[in-house]
Amino acid sequence: MRSEKEMFELILHAAQADERIRGVLLAGSRADVSVPKDKYQDYDVEFYVTDIKTFYNNPDWVINQFGKPLIMQMPEAMRGATGNGHFNYQMIFPDGNRIDLSFVYKKYMDNGSPAIVLLDKDNGNGFFPPIHINPKHWHITPPTPQDYYSCTNNFWWCLNNVAKGIKRDELPYVKEVLDGWVRGTLHEMIDWYIGTQHGFDLSTGKCSKFIKKYLSPELYTRYVNTYSAGDYDDIWRAITIMCDLFHDLAVTVANHFNFIYRQDEEDGIRAYLRMTKE
Repeated sequence: MRSEKEMFELILHAAQADERIRGVLLAGSRADVSVPKDKYQDYDVEFYVTDIKTFYNNPDWVINQFGKPLIMQMPEAMRGATGNGHFNYQMIFPDGNRIDLSFVYKKYMDNGSPAIVLLDKDNGNGFFPPIHINPKHWHITPPTPQDYYSCTNNFWWCLNNVAKGIKRDELPYVKEVLDGWVRGTLHEMIDWYIGTQHGFDLSTGKCSKFIKKYLSPELYTRYVNTYSAGDYDDIWRAITIMCDLFHDLAVTVANHFNFIYRQDEEDGIRAYLRMTKE
């Protein structure tokens, strides 16, 4: 696998050789000093260009510069395109490196997220205004009372759909709701719980992928056990563990912020789950 130094040299060589490319920005995890470094990180790169038309849906140009990838995705040439005028090439190369390369024709919009200017041919007079990185951009945000209630209510409410799906033998629906909708609210509560224990000046990463670092071994084991196999007995087991874990975390968060935890809503859905299961 090519080193980070070799990859940056490759990226900058392509940009420096083309006058239409006026600047290069590094975003994503490689621009975030708080994210642990490893060889699997993508190179999230933005080329700021004077003419985007020639780079739009032109994979040959990219392949000529970077080599033929194992697989390429062009989101703006697919269904669900954003239509924002930018064009993105996502590529995995034979050595395992991945580049997500975006062509941008507007000035950089500073939103405080981690970003590093790798090349600026116009020395601040072109696409790049001064960049102000907000070190807390991806940090956990403490909940408002409405945030907290919305999360708790949605967790308990959505479980009724899981129970009905089990009784109807609708496994794809059950797994989608449980591991999508319900787990999403569990992750939100876990993040808030971690904030109450370690402070809110931290990030648990995309999809809460770093929570193992901040949870006790006992809590993390309970979290792991909220995942289920494909049979309904195991799904019911996982639901019980998930409910108990959510309750403990939610009560801790409520006590920390002096919020109201609506035990009656939990009791109501637990009664419905028992009724449906039996």
